[in-house]
Amino acid sequence: MKPLVYIVDDDAALREALSSLLRSADMDVATFGSVADFMDHCRDDRNSCLLLDVRLGGHSGMDLHAELKSQGCALPVVFMTGFGDIPMSVRAMKAGAVDFLAKPVRVEELLDAVNQALARDAADRTEHATLSGLRQRYQALTPREREIMALAARGLMNKQIAAEVGTSEITVKIHRGQAMKKMQAKTFADLVRMAEALDLR
Repeated sequence: MKPLVYIVDDDAALREALSSLLRSADMDVATFGSVADFMDHCRDDRNSCLLLDVRLGGHSGMDLHAELKSQGCALPVVFMTGFGDIPMSVRAMKAGAVDFLAKPVRVEELLDAVNQALARDAADRTEHATLSGLRQRYQALTPREREIMALAARGLMNKQIAAEVGTSEITVKIHRGQAMKKMQAKTFADLVRMAEALDLR
């Protein structure tokens, strides 16, 4: 499936020009003339990014970006503006924008920024899918296996874990082995990394 670029800009001619350019670069495009139109749209669950004008007929693109972040939407944003200044661009970048482009936007610069935003989104999606898989496998562990996995990840030896949970060292080894098998950890180092990703330490 082609990546999707959302464009929010109140200049209809510019929306059309940008749409044509991005489609020629083998991307799908969805355009919106206002913040309200974009917010009302049901967004696709696929590799995507947002090309966003800073000033939108009484609304601020910066405010939209902040609103999306507050909703937990990690859609990467590339800002465009004909009225930008350095403090505004710094604020946008600190807020997590991928780039801040001055109009008229150069074709190469625009495509580079959009590709960078799509690459960030793809990486975020991969990380989210990996973490989601880890959480599902972790849920399959018994309470004792979870406890021993967390203690082992903190660096405790089997003997220390046995004393901590009140069981034998051989039982700890069995539970740890089961935890590694269920988590699909090939090595103990893998299990530790998984525990860190799950914030168990």
